[in-house]
Amino acid sequence: MRDLDITEVARRTGVPASTLRFYEAKGLLSSTGRRGLRRLFNPDVLERLALIALGREAGFSLDELARMFAPDGQPRIDRELLTAKAEELDSTIRRLSAMRDGLRHAANCPAPSHMACPRFRQLLAAATASRQGRAHESHGSEGGRTRRREQAPSRPAHE
Repeated sequence: MRDLDITEVARRTGVPASTLRFYEAKGLLSSTGRRGLRRLFNPDVLERLALIALGREAGFSLDELARMFAPDGQPRIDRELLTAKAEELDSTIRRLSAMRDGLRHAANCPAPSHMACPRFRQLLAAATASRQGRAHESHGSEGGRTRRREQAPSRPAHE
């Protein structure tokens, strides 16, 4: 199959050309050359972009994802990292489930005031503790991890 230009890759995947260029700069993708001003990619870039999308949905950073590809472009998935991410997701699910249940209770609570409801007050305490824990982690050095979504910079649309 022939190489795909950046416009074709963007059309097939829904990933903007600016993001494709950003991924290339981060080492997640590599172009095979150019046709005029347009970057060309091997067709296997479509599968790689699917793996990147899956990883992003799971909460992996772009740097973590970059380490999951060998120099030859083949995936080298770190099973320990996958296990750690699954455990992190389990923790998030438990926390969000408790929050959902507390909100449902608060919505239907027969107490004359939410502040008079012991369960609602537990929900407030849990939210405060969770926020304090995240603030403590983000101010730590290596122990806490603060993640932000990496954004592709704006670039002209000629590619």
